[in-house]
Amino acid sequence: MRTLVTGGAGYVGGTVASLLAAQGHEPTVFDNLCHARREMVPEGVEFVEGDLADRRAVENIFKSAKADRKPFDNVLHFAALIEAGESMKQPETYFRNNTASTLALLEAVIAEGPRKLVFSSTAAVYGEPESVPIKEDARLKPTNVYGESKLMVETMLNWFHAIHGLRSVSLRYFNVAGAPEGRGGITRGEDHEPESHLIPLILDVALGRRQSIRIYGDDYPTPDGTCIRDYIHVSDLADAHLLAVKALDTDAAAKNRLIFNLGNGQGFSVREVIESARRVTGHAIPAELHPRRAGDPAILVASSDRAIRELGWKPRYTQLDDIVRTAWVWHQKRYNA
Repeated sequence: MRTLVTGGAGYVGGTVASLLAAQGHEPTVFDNLCHARREMVPEGVEFVEGDLADRRAVENIFKSAKADRKPFDNVLHFAALIEAGESMKQPETYFRNNTASTLALLEAVIAEGPRKLVFSSTAAVYGEPESVPIKEDARLKPTNVYGESKLMVETMLNWFHAIHGLRSVSLRYFNVAGAPEGRGGITRGEDHEPESHLIPLILDVALGRRQSIRIYGDDYPTPDGTCIRDYIHVSDLADAHLLAVKALDTDAAAKNRLIFNLGNGQGFSVREVIESARRVTGHAIPAELHPRRAGDPAILVASSDRAIRELGWKPRYTQLDDIVRTAWVWHQKRYNA
């Protein structure tokens, strides 16, 4: 199977590209490296540097593959900006990069590519949920521009399916964390520049790279007043993507766009994540309280029953300490601690 992986030099996209290669498939990574590093592209995997906004460049990749008689079978689309807080300060950047650039990709797919695509969506499309755990048919009302930019792509996918016959699966992630464990140990992990995700920021404190971890708000309607999130290990997420690729060939995908939540089904507060990191690292990890950030829902916890039932997905990392442990191993290697 030959797959175009947009954003494949990033944390999640690179993990999936690595899994594809390990299973004997042929991924090609397309990335502009704006928030990624070239060395994170899996060894032996073809890499093309470019921007999705350049529709012709993407079309040329598809054309070249056809000319070599090795056309792509599908597309895995990860490329996006992902910072909810930043999106509330720079909405134009997020609509341009996440929504408009995806439209350029979809146009290239319809013109020259395979009409099968797995889309990296987000739990942010739900906004402040009416009930938890959140199911796929819950109300869609994002509270930040990041979520809105992804929801607009999902709307486009609905119409591209109805009009162009594009088969797609939308995977709505919750909080991705941890590092993949392989035969060679842990060799890659979460490495955003700049970093804004909670677990790596906490681990920065444990390594002495930061003085303390910031807690944004302690007056949410939760047991300890801090936000609650559902954490999914990146390897479990990667497994789900390969299962989603298989689902593209089913009658269900031919009839409708498929949608799956991906999470552990249990939530942990910011304070609970800090306590987990203290246990795993053995460090005190000082914390300081700051005001709430705009657009942060109080609770986001997934119901992944549909993915388990229909995709046959079986998460392996269900304990928060295990997720944090793998992240800690990577973090120490990354910064030579």
